[in-house]
Amino acid sequence: MHIKKAKGAIILDGIINEPDWQAADVADDWYTNYPVDTLRAPFQTEGRFTFDDEFFYVSFVCFDDETPDIVNSLRRDFDYSLNDNVGFAVGPYNDKLNGFFFVITPAGVQMEGTVTGGGTGDDSYSTFWDNKWYSKVVRYEDKWIAELAIPFKSFRYKSNIREWNISMDRWELKRNRKTSWIRTPIQFVSASFPYGGQLVWDDPVPPAKTNISFIPYITANTSTDNEVEPVEQNRGFQTGFDAKIAITPSLNLDLTVNPDFSQVEVDDQIINLTRFEFQFPERRQFFLENSDLFDLAGFPGARPFFSRRIGLAADSSGLFQQVPIAYGARLSGSLSEKWRVNVLNMQTREEASIGLPAQNYTVAALQRNFWAQSNVTLSFVNKQSFGVEPEDSTKFFSDNVFREVQLGDRTELRPNTYNRVVSLDVEMSSKDTKWYHSSFIAKSIDDFNARENLSGLLFGRYSTRTLSIWSGFSFINEFFNAEAGFVPSIRVYPGQYSFFGNAAYQFFPKKESIIRMGPFLSFDHTYIPGGTNTDRSYGLGYQFEFNNASSLEVSYNYVYQRLTNSFNLLDPDEFTGFMEGEEYNWNAASIEYRSNPRKRFFYQISSSYGGFYNGENFNLSGELAYRYQPFGNVALRFDFNDLRLPEAYGQEQLFLFGPRIDLTFTDEVFLTTYVQYNNVLNNINLNARFQWRYQPASDLFVVYTENYLPENFGSKNRALVLKLTYWLNL
Repeated sequence: MHIKKAKGAIILDGIINEPDWQAADVADDWYTNYPVDTLRAPFQTEGRFTFDDEFFYVSFVCFDDETPDIVNSLRRDFDYSLNDNVGFAVGPYNDKLNGFFFVITPAGVQMEGTVTGGGTGDDSYSTFWDNKWYSKVVRYEDKWIAELAIPFKSFRYKSNIREWNISMDRWELKRNRKTSWIRTPIQFVSASFPYGGQLVWDDPVPPAKTNISFIPYITANTSTDNEVEPVEQNRGFQTGFDAKIAITPSLNLDLTVNPDFSQVEVDDQIINLTRFEFQFPERRQFFLENSDLFDLAGFPGARPFFSRRIGLAADSSGLFQQVPIAYGARLSGSLSEKWRVNVLNMQTREEASIGLPAQNYTVAALQRNFWAQSNVTLSFVNKQSFGVEPEDSTKFFSDNVFREVQLGDRTELRPNTYNRVVSLDVEMSSKDTKWYHSSFIAKSIDDFNARENLSGLLFGRYSTRTLSIWSGFSFINEFFNAEAGFVPSIRVYPGQYSFFGNAAYQFFPKKESIIRMGPFLSFDHTYIPGGTNTDRSYGLGYQFEFNNASSLEVSYNYVYQRLTNSFNLLDPDEFTGFMEGEEYNWNAASIEYRSNPRKRFFYQISSSYGGFYNGENFNLSGELAYRYQPFGNVALRFDFNDLRLPEAYGQEQLFLFGPRIDLTFTDEVFLTTYVQYNNVLNNINLNARFQWRYQPASDLFVVYTENYLPENFGSKNRALVLKLTYWLNL
């Protein structure tokens, strides 16, 4: 595709009759990618590009009939899979790895975000990058036309690079069809850069101008705690700001002072029946932008850095509390076509209520791209505590501030003032993405352990149209300690190494009702130092994808565990249940069904039944949802476990219900109400959030939350927060 500078004005009116649109190159003759990848698109799409000194313009002509569009919501950054849409991804660095995407629905709802790893995986697209851009969509009988105007200020690029990576695709949920500008095999992502093209600038890319955004906020809050005597009431007022400063056209400095995250969505509660810590997702936007260099370091069992360790900490009851953040800064972006960088520094304040001192977190990552879609990344993480003296163990009682040290025949608490991790990641992918390799090595550094402090991974994958095979080896030494990271097994195993793998085969039957189906097989073995096999599991299953957009998966699993610690499933504070050294093995069968999401009422249900340690468990979980298009969604999430163990271990029915009402009155006014009842916590939680986007990227939030006793709906505590933000471009 060639892009030429517009000679006249481009008006966003859904009518592409300007001479510059007529003279532009046209991306036409699109192909289907799903449910088949061998045909031209029955309903074609045309893409065009032009620009002026201020804006990057894109238009799409989406040919269609009068079949009603499916638009699940008017909320920005919508769920891609539940909405008809069209969009593009652009890689201004021409590295086929990193870039931005912009997507729009027939109702004109916008979504934008960042692309990493070439866009080849589901985790390659992040919607947590927000910026200003403008659009207009007009619906006609035989098509709908979208015009987009994206300020050059809104994304990072280098004006001396005259070819950009570009890909375009369209998702028609109403027909269960994905189409793309360039023919893409069904097993690969149609918007990925390896199966994209090049945008060639016939005229010079506009030079970058001063780009500074200042986003101040103000909050007012009131809260009542009925669980103390006398009842405690608090009122507060807080101000702070974020700022975005373009150091270069492709390198950005983000600043935050006294940040407040009161408007962030509440976590979905879970019932955790494992011995391992559960990783809740990060939802705070400051930590999410350009975070891929941090988030993807390591592997799921050993991440050197996990941003929820900053500003959140567990109190003595195990519940997470907010820790005030004084300030933070992040420098991120592209240094050149081959080099990327991300450096983060955050300072938290002392929080006496949970025994935590003031702490500083510094995280840095430097990435070098090579070959077609490959890179090597060097990372460094440092956590530092301030003002902790040897006699402060009662003042700073939070986990990890002091550590127990064995001195001869006695133990002593010693201040743990710093923890560091240095890591190296390598990712290599073939040009057609069939072959993929990942390797990782990390070393932790502290005052307590000078040996056995490494972790690492070797991983490989091969994917074709019908066959996918992956396998790997990982290890975590006994004293590997990533306090600012996520290592769920750190308190479970005295060091470990694992072998794991998966193989899946799929074929495409001629039956019209089935798109593809096939079996899969998985295994996982874990050992502790000395060679003792503590865990092994095998899974065998079969999955179907149906032409009506529903899917079905059935599986059978075998599990063996030789316990390396003592624990109680029903009461973590009791150690009268399963004891260290005991061996258990069991079998279980499971089934999962996802209904047709094109229907107004759709659902996802999974169930499993079988052994569980020395007893058995029946699980039923899922979500029921109803769409009142496009103004509202009502959903009910549930998780039920009927846990039947021998009498000495306990029998319990554990359940969690989470009804949610999401109303989108317009594309600027939203109300989300979420209720969660969890009988494990013996709590009902209500969270209601009103949002008014009164200007682009500027919001008014009103958030109300309350916790109740399930027995009589007596209020435990409640809080009301009002927050106002304003995005100002300087």
